[in-house]
Amino acid sequence: MKVPIFALILSIGMAMTAQASFEVYEFDSPQQEAQYRGLIEELRCPKCQNQNLAGSDAPIAQDLKQKTYEMVKDGRSDTEIRNYMFERYGDFISYKPPVRPSTWILWFFPPILLILLILGWIYKAKKGRVPTSEPASAPLSASEEAKLAKILAHHQDRDQNGSTKPKE
Repeated sequence: MKVPIFALILSIGMAMTAQASFEVYEFDSPQQEAQYRGLIEELRCPKCQNQNLAGSDAPIAQDLKQKTYEMVKDGRSDTEIRNYMFERYGDFISYKPPVRPSTWILWFFPPILLILLILGWIYKAKKGRVPTSEPASAPLSASEEAKLAKILAHHQDRDQNGSTKPKE
Protein backbone atom coordinates (compact mmCIF):
# COMPACT_ATOMS: atom_id res chain seq x y z
CA MET A 1 0.00 0.00 0.00
CA LYS A 2 2.87 2.36 0.76
CA VAL A 3 4.54 1.89 -2.65
CA PRO A 4 1.55 3.07 -4.77
CA ILE A 5 1.04 6.14 -2.55
CA PHE A 6 4.75 6.98 -2.73
CA ALA A 7 4.70 6.56 -6.53
CA LEU A 8 1.62 8.81 -6.79
CA ILE A 9 3.20 11.53 -4.65
CA LEU A 10 6.46 11.31 -6.60
CA SER A 11 4.72 11.55 -9.98
CA ILE A 12 2.65 14.55 -8.85
CA GLY A 13 5.79 16.28 -7.58
CA MET A 14 7.61 15.65 -10.85
CA ALA A 15 4.66 16.87 -12.91
CA MET A 16 4.56 20.13 -10.95
CA THR A 17 8.25 20.84 -11.57
CA ALA A 18 8.24 19.94 -15.26
CA GLN A 19 7.59 23.01 -17.37
CA ALA A 20 7.89 23.25 -21.10
CA SER A 21 9.31 26.55 -22.23
CA PHE A 22 8.87 26.84 -25.96
CA GLU A 23 7.31 29.57 -28.01
CA VAL A 24 4.25 29.07 -30.10
CA TYR A 25 3.97 31.87 -32.61
CA GLU A 26 1.19 32.01 -35.16
CA PHE A 27 2.15 33.27 -38.61
CA ASP A 28 -0.02 34.32 -41.53
CA SER A 29 2.11 32.41 -44.04
CA PRO A 30 4.95 29.89 -44.19
CA GLN A 31 7.14 32.66 -45.67
CA GLN A 32 6.74 34.71 -42.50
CA GLU A 33 7.65 31.72 -40.37
CA ALA A 34 10.72 31.01 -42.52
CA GLN A 35 11.72 34.69 -42.29
CA TYR A 36 11.35 34.62 -38.50
CA ARG A 37 13.30 31.35 -38.13
CA GLY A 38 16.09 32.65 -40.38
CA LEU A 39 16.41 35.87 -38.40
CA ILE A 40 16.51 34.28 -34.95
CA GLU A 41 19.12 31.79 -36.21
CA GLU A 42 21.25 34.63 -37.59
CA LEU A 43 20.94 37.12 -34.73
CA ARG A 44 23.12 36.66 -31.66
CA CYS A 45 21.93 36.91 -28.07
CA PRO A 46 23.50 40.04 -26.54
CA LYS A 47 23.83 38.37 -23.14
CA CYS A 48 24.98 34.87 -24.07
CA GLN A 49 28.42 33.90 -25.28
CA ASN A 50 28.31 32.57 -28.84
CA GLN A 51 24.63 31.64 -28.85
CA ASN A 52 21.94 32.78 -31.25
CA LEU A 53 18.46 33.95 -30.29
CA ALA A 54 16.92 30.61 -31.27
CA GLY A 55 19.06 28.69 -28.78
CA SER A 56 18.98 31.15 -25.91
CA ASP A 57 16.57 31.22 -22.98
CA ALA A 58 17.87 34.51 -21.58
CA PRO A 59 15.18 37.12 -20.87
CA ILE A 60 16.69 39.55 -23.38
CA ALA A 61 16.65 36.82 -26.03
CA GLN A 62 12.97 36.19 -25.31
CA ASP A 63 12.29 39.92 -25.70
CA LEU A 64 14.22 40.09 -28.97
CA LYS A 65 12.40 37.04 -30.33
CA GLN A 66 9.10 38.67 -29.44
CA LYS A 67 10.15 41.94 -31.12
CA THR A 68 11.34 40.03 -34.20
CA TYR A 69 8.02 38.20 -34.32
CA GLU A 70 6.08 41.47 -34.11
CA MET A 71 8.15 43.06 -36.86
CA VAL A 72 7.73 40.01 -39.13
CA LYS A 73 3.97 40.07 -38.51
CA ASP A 74 3.95 43.80 -39.39
CA GLY A 75 5.43 42.90 -42.78
CA ARG A 76 8.90 44.39 -42.25
CA SER A 77 11.72 43.13 -44.45
CA ASP A 78 14.81 41.28 -43.20
CA THR A 79 16.90 44.40 -43.87
CA GLU A 80 14.60 46.60 -41.80
CA ILE A 81 14.64 44.15 -38.90
CA ARG A 82 18.44 43.78 -39.04
CA ASN A 83 18.87 47.58 -39.17
CA TYR A 84 16.59 47.93 -36.14
CA MET A 85 18.69 45.41 -34.20
CA PHE A 86 22.01 46.97 -35.36
CA GLU A 87 20.86 50.42 -34.20
CA ARG A 88 20.13 49.14 -30.71
CA TYR A 89 22.81 46.47 -30.19
CA GLY A 90 25.57 47.26 -32.69
CA ASP A 91 27.47 44.80 -34.87
CA PHE A 92 27.67 42.30 -32.01
CA ILE A 93 24.05 41.27 -32.60
CA SER A 94 24.96 39.61 -35.90
CA TYR A 95 27.09 36.58 -36.68
CA LYS A 96 27.70 38.22 -40.07
CA PRO A 97 28.97 41.73 -39.28
CA PRO A 98 29.20 44.16 -42.21
CA VAL A 99 32.58 44.75 -43.87
CA ARG A 100 33.83 48.13 -42.70
CA PRO A 101 37.16 49.40 -41.31
CA SER A 102 36.22 48.47 -37.75
CA THR A 103 35.57 44.84 -38.76
CA TRP A 104 38.36 44.33 -41.30
CA ILE A 105 40.37 42.23 -38.84
CA LEU A 106 37.41 39.83 -38.52
CA TRP A 107 37.06 39.47 -42.27
CA PHE A 108 40.63 39.60 -43.56
CA PHE A 109 42.95 38.32 -40.80
CA PRO A 110 41.95 34.61 -40.99
CA PRO A 111 42.47 34.25 -44.78
CA ILE A 112 45.73 36.24 -44.68
CA LEU A 113 47.00 34.09 -41.81
CA LEU A 114 46.03 30.93 -43.70
CA ILE A 115 47.88 32.11 -46.83
CA LEU A 116 50.99 32.97 -44.80
CA LEU A 117 50.96 29.57 -43.09
CA ILE A 118 50.64 27.75 -46.41
CA LEU A 119 53.47 29.80 -47.94
CA GLY A 120 55.67 29.10 -44.89
CA TRP A 121 54.91 25.41 -45.10
CA ILE A 122 55.78 25.34 -48.82
CA TYR A 123 59.01 27.27 -48.19
CA LYS A 124 60.04 24.91 -45.39
CA ALA A 125 59.19 21.84 -47.49
CA LYS A 126 61.28 23.09 -50.42
CA LYS A 127 64.18 24.06 -48.17
CA GLY A 128 64.20 20.59 -46.60
CA ARG A 129 64.43 18.87 -50.01
CA VAL A 130 67.54 20.75 -51.19
CA PRO A 131 70.53 18.46 -50.67
CA THR A 132 73.20 20.06 -48.59
CA SER A 133 76.71 19.44 -49.79
CA GLU A 134 79.34 19.14 -47.13
CA PRO A 135 82.42 21.24 -47.72
CA ALA A 136 85.31 19.22 -49.10
CA SER A 137 88.03 18.74 -46.53
CA ALA A 138 91.50 19.95 -47.44
CA PRO A 139 94.15 17.28 -47.92
CA LEU A 140 96.46 16.67 -44.97
CA SER A 141 99.86 18.25 -44.94
CA ALA A 142 102.98 16.09 -44.54
CA SER A 143 103.33 16.93 -40.84
CA GLU A 144 99.64 16.12 -40.20
CA GLU A 145 100.02 12.79 -41.98
CA ALA A 146 103.06 11.98 -39.82
CA LYS A 147 101.14 12.79 -36.61
CA LEU A 148 98.20 10.66 -37.76
CA ALA A 149 100.49 7.72 -38.58
CA LYS A 150 102.15 8.01 -35.16
CA ILE A 151 98.77 7.98 -33.36
CA LEU A 152 97.56 4.97 -35.34
CA ALA A 153 100.78 3.06 -34.72
CA HIS A 154 100.55 3.84 -31.01
CA HIS A 155 96.99 2.45 -30.85
CA GLN A 156 97.94 -0.66 -32.81
CA ASP A 157 100.84 -1.36 -30.43
CA ARG A 158 98.57 -0.93 -27.44
CA ASP A 159 95.98 -3.30 -28.89
CA GLN A 160 98.63 -5.94 -29.61
CA ASN A 161 100.23 -5.72 -26.16
CA GLY A 162 96.88 -5.70 -24.34
CA SER A 163 97.88 -2.60 -22.48
CA THR A 164 95.15 -0.21 -21.48
CA LYS A 165 97.43 2.37 -19.93
CA PRO A 166 98.40 5.24 -22.16
CA LYS A 167 102.13 5.73 -22.68
CA GLU A 168 103.59 8.96 -21.60
